[in-house]
Amino acid sequence: MMESKEISRRNFLRATSLAGTALCLGFYLPANAKKETIISANATDEAGFEFNAWIRIDTNGKVSLTDHRAEMGQGSYQSVPQIIAEELEVDLKDINVVFAQGNPTKFGSQITGGSSTIRGSYKNLLKLSATAREMLITAAATQWNVPTSDCYAESGHVVHKPSGKKLNYGDLVLAASKLTPPAEVKLKPISAYKLIRKPLQRLDTPMKTNGEAIFGLDKKLPGMLYAVVERNPRLRGKLKSFDDTAALKVPGVKKVFKVQMLVVGTTRDGVVVVADSTWAAIQGRKALRVEWDDSGFDHVNTADIYTTHENLLKTQEGLSFKKQGEPDAVLKAATKKLDVIYQTPYQSHSAMEPLNCIAHYQPDKIEIWGPIQAPDWVQGDISEKFKVPLDKVIVNMTFLGGGFGRKAYLDYTQEAVAISKEIGGPVQVVWTREDDLMQGPYRAGVSYHAEGAIDNNELSALKFKMAGQNIDHWGNTDRSKPNESTAESFLSPYFNSIKNISFSDVPYEMPLPNMWWRSVYASTNGFAYESFLNELALLAGQDQLDFRRKYLKDERSQALITKMEEVSAWKSRKKNQGFGVAITECFGTTVGQVVKVSRNADGKVKIDQVWAVMDCGWYVNPDIIRAQVEGSIVMALGAATIHEITFKNGLVEQHNFYDYLMPRITDMPPIEVHIMENTEDAGGVGEPGLPPFAPALTDAIFDLTGNRIRKLPFNMEMI
Repeated sequence: MMESKEISRRNFLRATSLAGTALCLGFYLPANAKKETIISANATDEAGFEFNAWIRIDTNGKVSLTDHRAEMGQGSYQSVPQIIAEELEVDLKDINVVFAQGNPTKFGSQITGGSSTIRGSYKNLLKLSATAREMLITAAATQWNVPTSDCYAESGHVVHKPSGKKLNYGDLVLAASKLTPPAEVKLKPISAYKLIRKPLQRLDTPMKTNGEAIFGLDKKLPGMLYAVVERNPRLRGKLKSFDDTAALKVPGVKKVFKVQMLVVGTTRDGVVVVADSTWAAIQGRKALRVEWDDSGFDHVNTADIYTTHENLLKTQEGLSFKKQGEPDAVLKAATKKLDVIYQTPYQSHSAMEPLNCIAHYQPDKIEIWGPIQAPDWVQGDISEKFKVPLDKVIVNMTFLGGGFGRKAYLDYTQEAVAISKEIGGPVQVVWTREDDLMQGPYRAGVSYHAEGAIDNNELSALKFKMAGQNIDHWGNTDRSKPNESTAESFLSPYFNSIKNISFSDVPYEMPLPNMWWRSVYASTNGFAYESFLNELALLAGQDQLDFRRKYLKDERSQALITKMEEVSAWKSRKKNQGFGVAITECFGTTVGQVVKVSRNADGKVKIDQVWAVMDCGWYVNPDIIRAQVEGSIVMALGAATIHEITFKNGLVEQHNFYDYLMPRITDMPPIEVHIMENTEDAGGVGEPGLPPFAPALTDAIFDLTGNRIRKLPFNMEMI
């Protein structure tokens, strides 16, 4: 079992400077270079930069891997070592994972999002591991005075084939560390993999079941206090006054004071209660008497949001994102066409681990610990906000109990630092479930105007307009560009076969905090775009998969559709069974889903089966892929049929899981996940399984009942 350790800056620098007592390899991107090169610790002084030490092998043969991304359940803690162990030829149990501190200079982007960890680094990790292996083989061959071709690596040893002699990696690191890494190394073909593409059990699972894994709430510091914050429930509201008399009488409460946070250009007011335990802080907050000033701004209502969306879509063309051909002219002349609106709701991230953060503000440095999706962003934000040099802001990652984009937001870390500065010591700030649900940020609700024309049973034009809050505007005053995710989820091969297409973004501004949510805009776009293609297939009198096959002419799409038909027995489906389909793409991965529904004995619609086919190209662990797709479908089912965030008079109406319900195990149908086998570049895994579910489900419901659903969420009990 691997051990996850936190590493101090001092120990990190000490470890990475152990050239001569360990083999340390990392990446280096010279000025004006087009790609990274591999460099050893011995060369760092000459190169004049701080070493990043992605792989370190000590004299005991133990391998330390620096993980620059967060582990929030998506499986990188397993997948990255699985890659390393394959090419390095070591046992997984001999790899120790160290979470990197925030440092974009060393590690590049550290944001865990966009399903980017494996697809963005797997080629470099394979090469890095193979380089270390070859350096160890060279060191052994030199010691034995034999050709390197007579040697091979296996289970942390170099073996001499003719004689059977072998040396442990630990015995070779001193000599290997003095070698120059080879410029090129030969990687294994997929057919030779012993670990990659195998369903190995996750190495973090035992740690998470026996209590060894350190999550944010588990971390403790000497002298640390605890805090909760009573925040204005209306984002733009101000604090008028507060009475802390009763709060200060609660045993354990130490201090009460006002705090202000900058959240996407808006100042958020709150009252902090600091105590010697989280429980005491929460009880003290309950005893507060707070008066808010909510005057001078509109108090938003959900119905008004969507009315505005519809008016904008009817009256404005919006900002053009992509256009080819003349869709407007074709639509105007068409006699067989569709013109409909789709709508998707606001959603909470609601990760199972509540938000929390430890901060220790000191005159000469600021240090942070917690479940953080973007340590490099946090480092930069805290440096700027508190006027502290970047290298004096130390951001330490713990395990995350889910993130989905929420824990890449910068409000909760900044707030913890502000509170620590005020009290003059370390503090852990904890958000309750109510805080999380009622403060956001949220996945923005989005409305879509879809128009399409059929001419001689051919799709002759498509036109999509979207209206919803734009994450691109977060911290950006330029409103002249369309949402860069306007066409997200729409498969690129369609542009090669459909002559007239346009996508545009109708700007919609709303002072509600919004942030990435699993699969980002693909989760809302996918519902609209794929639902519309299903409706157009019906208008053309064609089977939904046959309709897509006609316009997705590339080899990978054709193979995926064939697989969908095969696993779901699509061509032999029967009456009184509703079947629906959808195919979406995001983060380099295409996923097709088939959903089957029927009526139970009470006449209610039930989901019988979901078949998911994922083409993510090169991949690591099929069990992790299946788990991520299944988890995505659970999340998609909740967002489509069970929960939404709604606003009334400027207040969020949901508070906790009693009124923001989650799918239960009894709600879940059997799910089959199939992975396409090919050698294409790796795509994402953690998010692409979500977008196709809702459109496939509503298509299946239409097939069974004749009811067309264009607005989410809907109640399965009411169909």
